[in-house]
Amino acid sequence: MDPYDGMPEPVRRAWERSLRGGRAALSRRALLGALGAGGAALAGCGIPPAAGNGGADRAPDHSRRERELTFANWPLYIDVDEKNGERRPTLDRFQRKHGITVRYVEDINDNNEFYGKLRPQLAAGRGTGRDLVCLSDWMAGRLIRQGWAQRLDPARMPNAVTNLEDRFRTAPHDPGRQYSYPWAGTACVLAYNSAATDGKRVTSVRQLLEDRRLRGKVSLLTEMRDTVGMTLLDTGVDPGEVTARQYRSAITRLRRAVDSGQLRRFTGNDYLDELNSGDIAACLAWAGDIVQLRQDNPRIRYHIPDSGYLAATDDLLVPAHARHRANAEALIDHYYQPREAAELAAWVNYICPVTGARARMERIDPELAADPLIFPTGRMLTRGRTFRALDDEEETAFEEEFARLIGA
Repeated sequence: MDPYDGMPEPVRRAWERSLRGGRAALSRRALLGALGAGGAALAGCGIPPAAGNGGADRAPDHSRRERELTFANWPLYIDVDEKNGERRPTLDRFQRKHGITVRYVEDINDNNEFYGKLRPQLAAGRGTGRDLVCLSDWMAGRLIRQGWAQRLDPARMPNAVTNLEDRFRTAPHDPGRQYSYPWAGTACVLAYNSAATDGKRVTSVRQLLEDRRLRGKVSLLTEMRDTVGMTLLDTGVDPGEVTARQYRSAITRLRRAVDSGQLRRFTGNDYLDELNSGDIAACLAWAGDIVQLRQDNPRIRYHIPDSGYLAATDDLLVPAHARHRANAEALIDHYYQPREAAELAAWVNYICPVTGARARMERIDPELAADPLIFPTGRMLTRGRTFRALDDEEETAFEEEFARLIGA
């Protein structure tokens, strides 16, 4: 089965644009444009979810005699030595310390595409060839729900157990963090180019959808949870408690903005070049991208609406039937040491989930240590909201409605 069969043409074009877009297109958010239609396509493949955990916790572990593991991640989502792009300092230190060889593969470009790769093997009770994967929290939740994730052993991860920030210790998709640990946190915020807005601040989703001075120069995201979630917050609805009726109301509001010509387009993170140039005046954006963009362009501003922002995580998870669970647990634990976490955050610029990493970051880059988009302040934390966990039927329905919207 080709997971892209039946993808709406505008979504496919967005996907193709992302493949041509340079560094922004290669980063971990670039290829999410097919998410909505991809989800609907995958839902129709006819492979039923597993019952329970499918025996995943009883899968034999070969870590003791096979000192290796395969780690699948998104492109450009780990620190790299600037002088030697083949080296990844934090990963190199893990390999030297533990004597474990890591095959690091950047083969996750889209959650649903990657799920399409794993699902046939997992449904057949076979390994995927990957011992550790990094997935957006909602997709990690899908694997957990379907019994295709291995329960982690906290005794093998003392750093992770001790140093995980309190706010990440439970999650709707994984209560108690039995199956997953955050690699990084994400935040969807408002961003704008002050030159393109004539110095006017952009402080609400309402401005994005209704301010005629921004008409044709606004972009929203192809990630359903972020775009719809921010729209819900703007109307006083908590995405963590959204009903189907409230969801449809938000889609209707977004449809009006599409039909009126207010929106330039829906994007993955290929909004970066246009925001930098001013072709996009204002948009929904991922905080890690904005940290990077502001380093080179002081006209780029961001705002966290009073109504709140969408918070999420990208999670490390051991798939069912992986051969090297203990080795993968050792790698997770490695990145929960403050030094390693700080170096990783200094490179990727997403929210760091590790206690003590901020103090280490002050030695690396005091400016980044003070950036609330990497180490959120208490006030910022109180304004973060999460999209509630959806069951399979709800997820398919919500994604199909959103796919029709972004395909308009």
